[in-house]
This record gives sequence, C-alpha cells and structure tokens, in this order.
Amino acid sequence: MNEAWVERWNDRYSTNEFAYGEEPNIYLKEQLVKLKEGAILFPAEGEGRNAVFAAKLGWTVSAFDISIEGKNKALHLAENHQVAINYQVGELETLNYKTEQFDAIALIYAHFPASIKSSYHKILDRYLRKNGLIIFEAFSKKHLDYLAKNEKVGGPKEMDILFSIAEIKEDFENYEIIELVEKEIELNEGLFHNGQGSVIRFVGRKK
Repeated sequence: MNEAWVERWNDRYSTNEFAYGEEPNIYLKEQLVKLKEGAILFPAEGEGRNAVFAAKLGWTVSAFDISIEGKNKALHLAENHQVAINYQVGELETLNYKTEQFDAIALIYAHFPASIKSSYHKILDRYLRKNGLIIFEAFSKKHLDYLAKNEKVGGPKEMDILFSIAEIKEDFENYEIIELVEKEIELNEGLFHNGQGSVIRFVGRKK
C-alpha cells in the first residue's frame, strides 16, 4: 500500500470528530447480537466504533488498520467504554494472526486497493475457523451512481475498489451463503456516510 493511501486515512482520522461516528454499523449490530460471543477480527477498522461495540457484547476483539490516527482514536473510544481491544497498525501480510484464530471476521466498509482486495480476502479466510462467519457490508459497483448525485454519502470513486455479488462469491467460494444481497440503504454514519447508497451485504459460514 503506498504512502499516499496511508496519509489519506491518517488525515481523515486526525480530527476530534469521528469520521463515521461512534455508533456501530447497523448491519453489523444486527448480525452480532444473534451470535454467541467468541474471537472476532475487524480489518480496516479505522476509529474503532464496531470493534468497541463487539467488545461491549463480550467478544474477544482484534482489529487492524494502516492508520495510526485511527488506532489512537479507537483505543481512546475503548477506554471510554471500559473495554479492551487488540489493535495493530500495518498491512495484513505483516501482522501476526494465526490460522483459524477467529470465530468471525467483520468486513465493514473494508475497501482495500483493487490490486490486493481479493488476496486480502483469501488471507483472511485462513484466519477463520471452520463454521466461522464472515459479516460483510461495503459499497457496490452501482454506488457510483449514488455518489454522483450526493457526495455526502461517501465511498470510493474507483469502480475497481467497489464490490459485486460475483466477486464475493468468487472470493468466498468455500462458504455457505446465509445472506448475499445488493440493496439500496440510507446511511447516517458520522461525517462521511450520509444519504442513499448501494451496498453488498453478505453473511457466510465457512465450510
């Protein structure tokens, strides 16, 4: 990942306000409350809103991001809520996660550069136990139409960084599909996710 990508996210997370708010993503919240607590990983976790929510539910939480500013705010948020999260900064292939370490992996707006997004999904798959769950929400390729009408909804402007149902099926081919849909939703998350957008939602169980 190039330095400009890292600086972009450090800049976004360097303000006092939380870029995407302090409340958890609605879809993640809906899914987590159904599950028995275990070990969960949050890739590209930013300022920690989802990781802190999971920790409050009793999950053992790990998270990573390329942004040290994101980590600092996440740890501050965790302290405010009196929970602990294990948060690392760095690119996935340099981190020390173990094979089958996690019961769930939550990919919430984890828009990696196009050149690595599928390979990152394959690496993450190795860290998930058999019968473990992927919980995924991110912008679909149709989202560019929504972004053109309303920049406040946020999201990447590059088609290759966005997702399709076909890509999810390919990247997570060894999964039982519990839910996989493309849909229009109304976002109200902090400063940068506001308005109607198009997302892919996926919950899959590793076979």
